[in-house]
Amino acid sequence: VIARFEAERQALAMMDHPNIAKVFDAGATDTGRPFFVMELVKGIPITSFCDAHALPTGKRLRLFMDVCGAVQHAHQKGIIHRDLKPSNILVMLHEGDEPVPKVIDFGIAKALNQRLTEKTLFTNFRQMIGTPAYMSPEQAQFSGLDMDTRSDVYSLGVLLYELLTGE
Repeated sequence: VIARFEAERQALAMMDHPNIAKVFDAGATDTGRPFFVMELVKGIPITSFCDAHALPTGKRLRLFMDVCGAVQHAHQKGIIHRDLKPSNILVMLHEGDEPVPKVIDFGIAKALNQRLTEKTLFTNFRQMIGTPAYMSPEQAQFSGLDMDTRSDVYSLGVLLYELLTGE
């Protein structure tokens, strides 16, 4: 748990994108419990936001494009999110009532070609991590194939389908 927490902190610390929740500080308490202080995102899941505001297709696509930009930024930093789903993409209203999506929860993120923490971090063989409805086939099948950025792209496709069809 501590290793995953540290990995999430490191992954978020690498990010600097307006559509990814920011980390402001991190450390440990006097008793050794790790913590990080991050941006408060007072938002709701992207699908709920779009439905509640009856957003037309064009505005849904604009929000989705912002999310794609955030995920691309993570990928350029060598980070795969691995759990992209509506509840991990919160939309809040900014000044002028402009909706702003924020990607959150990099708790099961995976680094490519780098280590996020000195602690060993393994996912047990045949252990499912992520949300099945949004997983790419290689993530859901325990195929042993090393996942890459295409898993996040698949999840984005599922999200786009849901945003456009409501199902």
